[in-house]
Amino acid sequence: MKLAFLALGLATLAAPLQAGDCRAPLLDVDFRPLAGRDTVNLCERYAGQVLLVVNTASKCGFTPQYEGLEALHADLSGRGFAVLGFPSNDFMGQEPGTEEEIREFCTNTYGVQFPMFEKVSVKQGEAHAFYDALAGQAGGTWPAWNFHKYLVGRDGRVVASFGSRTRPDDPGLRAAIEAELGKPVPGA
Repeated sequence: MKLAFLALGLATLAAPLQAGDCRAPLLDVDFRPLAGRDTVNLCERYAGQVLLVVNTASKCGFTPQYEGLEALHADLSGRGFAVLGFPSNDFMGQEPGTEEEIREFCTNTYGVQFPMFEKVSVKQGEAHAFYDALAGQAGGTWPAWNFHKYLVGRDGRVVASFGSRTRPDDPGLRAAIEAELGKPVPGA
């Protein structure tokens, strides 16, 4: 009897991910692409990938990090990695534009092609539920400014949190990403 339950459990883990069957609850959330209409479920789209989730702003001293984030995404996306950007106007009004203006700025100024999603709030007490969950899994570490980074492992859990001053080319950040990329895809 125990073997039957074990076999059923293993078969369930190995089964392909179906809509509504998210094994990474943190990622079971829908967002619109920046200036888009239709939503994307992060679990359906990014399950099994290593993600760097970043709250962004276009009028910030850290805005040039867009260039490094794009380089990181371009360099590692073929290995199951993605940068996910979430514009936020929470800190000193440094992301005042419309989503269309933000998309245009990011594309034209920094050549951003990594996925950018709808403008959200990330501040403790006002944050979108996704950012509540990210901060919770990061031990209560909330973004204190723009360009805070959460590293999400292949299992859909936050494995590290990096402050705004951590640049995309930081050796510690890169090592943490590489360590996660070296882990097997759950259920594969």
